[in-house]
Amino acid sequence: MKRLNLIVRSVASLALFAAVLFWPAGTIGWAAGWAYLAALIASSAFMLVYVYRVSPDLIEHRMRVGRGTKGWDKVVLSVFGLTYLAIFVVAGFDAVRYEWSTMSPWWWLLALALFLPGSALVTWAMGVNPFFEKTVRIQAERGHRVIDSGPYAFVRHPGYVGLFGWMLPVPLFLGSWWAFVPALLAVVTIVVRTALEDRTLRAELEGYEAYAGRVRFRLVPGIW
Repeated sequence: MKRLNLIVRSVASLALFAAVLFWPAGTIGWAAGWAYLAALIASSAFMLVYVYRVSPDLIEHRMRVGRGTKGWDKVVLSVFGLTYLAIFVVAGFDAVRYEWSTMSPWWWLLALALFLPGSALVTWAMGVNPFFEKTVRIQAERGHRVIDSGPYAFVRHPGYVGLFGWMLPVPLFLGSWWAFVPALLAVVTIVVRTALEDRTLRAELEGYEAYAGRVRFRLVPGIW
């Protein structure tokens, strides 16, 4: 039943996403849109299968908002959701419907070179961290503890680094320079969330302060 529920929700989410992607373009005959959708489906399917194999409970927990989710995180996630969806809306208007800007299709190769490692890093972080829920909260009922293995040995929030690799190539995939505006706003939102989440973990999760002393950087080694 859990697998069926996961499949139904995944298909429904995919259908909704396809509508957001193709409606602004005004046509379903958008080759770049279909190519990106195929890449997204393939990477998402691999992620779900892998995480379901190594940490099946995590998938279930990520399908809901857990008790004790920080109020500020609900606001930040709402802003992020809007900016993230705006990437596809702007891209459809720009690249297809109104053609505000033009981009060489060769940028698609760079997009793929960024997207694949980003997707792999998110998947790795989720596989290593059984507490990788979609909202910020201290998961006391699940025995929440510090994870310092895998990519967490290098930066404290590797999932967000992978998410940047997941988001920033989208304008290149879809051929829209203007789509970088909401994409960069989405990145800024995540950077703010990283700082707020890190502050919460330092204050409320036992052992995190010591971990932060060992792994000094949140997102980029040597920088921040």
